[in-house]
This record gives sequence, structure tokens and C-alpha cells, in this order.
Amino acid sequence: MTKKIYIVALTTLLLWPGFAKADITVAMIAPLTGKYAVMGEQIQRGARQAVAALNAAGGIHGQKLALREFDDACDPKQAVAAANDIASAGIKFVIGHYCSGSAIPASKVYMDENILLISPAATNPQLTDEGKDVIFRICGRDDTQGAIVGQYIVSHMKGKKIAIAEDQSAYGRGLADEVQKTLHKAGLHETLYEVYTPSERDYSPLVTKLKQAGIDVLFIGGYHTETGLIARQLKEQGAKIQIMGGDSLVTEELWSIAGPAAEGILMTFGPDLRNRPEAKDIVATMRKSGFEPEGYTLNSFAAVQALASALQTAGKPEPSAVAAALRANKVSTLLGPVQFDAKGDVVGPTYVLYRWHDGHYIEAGE
Repeated sequence: MTKKIYIVALTTLLLWPGFAKADITVAMIAPLTGKYAVMGEQIQRGARQAVAALNAAGGIHGQKLALREFDDACDPKQAVAAANDIASAGIKFVIGHYCSGSAIPASKVYMDENILLISPAATNPQLTDEGKDVIFRICGRDDTQGAIVGQYIVSHMKGKKIAIAEDQSAYGRGLADEVQKTLHKAGLHETLYEVYTPSERDYSPLVTKLKQAGIDVLFIGGYHTETGLIARQLKEQGAKIQIMGGDSLVTEELWSIAGPAAEGILMTFGPDLRNRPEAKDIVATMRKSGFEPEGYTLNSFAAVQALASALQTAGKPEPSAVAAALRANKVSTLLGPVQFDAKGDVVGPTYVLYRWHDGHYIEAGE
């Protein structure tokens, strides 16, 4: 058989009814190495579990999903390099990025290359405010979360000396600034606004400053690693300060770092998806494998569900068609029915206040 005849024959075979169709490749990108790797594992495990479940149920129009994993280490340069690798591989769908500081620059590549992104965790408003049609997130935004934290402080901590500290990251600064904005609108002003350097081991200068100013409440715009160290060093110096943080604290590694100093830390995050009836079997399966699906694990699962639903509706694995399907329809996920707005944000995200107690986070109530 000549080469030309072979190609024609192969093409005919591929088009023949019942012949296995090609996989739809989906990239998962998260910090799989570095100090935020525990959060990257949440996204990785959720995506893996969702892909396995979808494929076991028959896939999308008979096509299976194939997951390829990439590491951005929460580093902007590595994130852009990985995004370019995704583009070079011809992958058109991405689940991921934990850090907003990685998601935002990588999104420029996705927009240029018409690659659809659904982030389960990147919360800085800039991601979707400056995004085009193919950029989505299935979590809330910092302007929503920051307003909720600020309103809680206004309602429950009047008369207290308040400090805000942030780590200069897109996430940390963005969330801290939204908290500050909400306080100022209510006529409250922080006693201190401090910037700290992430990856340090010694935060005693910050701790000393907080003690000397007589701070009662400290909001930290940053990640769990530094928050844990700051909490531990405050306790070591005998400072009794109420610490508050955002969704970056949703890992029990916080307690591993801070120990009992994490007791009573308050944080905001979405409703705990582990408690939803729809997640019961998934949670049981993951726990049986030895993994606790905390934090953003089930958000990542839901992001894959949203993508799969839109792929099903679009009828073809083409990013623009899938993006249109995401915006035009409610998609069923572990979060419940999800609707995306024109920017690619979830309509009506909700936040819950949690308190750290005895190594775990529980709903704090009012």
C-alpha cells in the first residue's frame, strides 16, 4: 500500500462510526513544588478524581478526558513558561492556578492562544476584569471576600485597634486592600498597615511593632505558611491578638506550622463542599485513598465538571464554543448549579466565616 493510499484508508477508519475518538486533553496547572505545594495537591487531586469519574461514566460524547499536569510553583515566570508549554502542546483547556500572581500573567498566554481557563482558586479581580471570553473562575473574588471580612470587623470589633499586614502578592495585597477599603467606608481606620516579606523565617520585627501599638485584631493578606509563622511568633512573645485571614488558610498545614498558636484564627472561605450530599461518594473515595479533600480540592473537581458540562453542550472541543456554553447555561457541579457572568465570574458566590480549633477549621457562626 502506498503512503497516499494508507493515509486515505486511515482517515476513512477514523471517521467510521464506532471507531474510538481522540481524547480531549485538559491541562491541570498548580504549585506542585515549593512552599504552597499542599494547595497545589488539592487542585491536582480534585482534577484527577473528576476526570476519572467522568471517564468512568463514558466521557464526553464518547471521548475520554486526558489530564496533563504542569507545575507553576506559584511563580509568575514559571507559570508563563508552563502556559507556553501548554499552548505548544496544542492543549485548549486548562484547570488551575492557585496563586493569582501566577494566574494573571499566564492568562495573557491563554487569551493570545485561545485557550480556555477555569481557575478553582485564583481570587484577584484583575484575572477576570482584564480577561477575555476564555477566562473563568469557579471561586469568589477578593473584592467580595474582602468586603465580608471588613464588614465582620466593623460589626464585631468596634473600638479595637486594628492592623493590616500583607505580603505584596497579587492575592495578599488585593485582599488586604479590599478589607481596608471596607473599613474606611464605615469610618474605621487601621492603626497600622504593614508589608512583610514572604519566605522569611523571622517576623519578630513585625510582631514587636504590633505589640508596641497595642493591636487587638490583625488581618493578614497572605498565605498559610507566613500566617502560621506570624501566629506562632506572636504567641511566643505573649501577644494576644485576634488573627484573621482569607481563603489561603484552608489547609491543615497551617496548624502544622503554627501549632496551638493557630487556635482561634478566623478565616473566610466558601461553604465546605465536603458536607454537600452530592459530594458524599467522592469524599468517601478520596478519604479511602488516604487523602482528605479539604480546601480547594472539590472546587477543582467542580471546575472539571463545569468544563465537561460545557463541552457536552457545545458539541465540540473548541474553546470559544465551550466559553459561550459556560456563559449561556447553568452547569451542575458539587457547588450546585453554577452560572457565570459576562466576565467569567461565578454569579452570587457565598463565603462562610471559619474558626481554627484543635487542628481543624469549623464554622464560626456569628
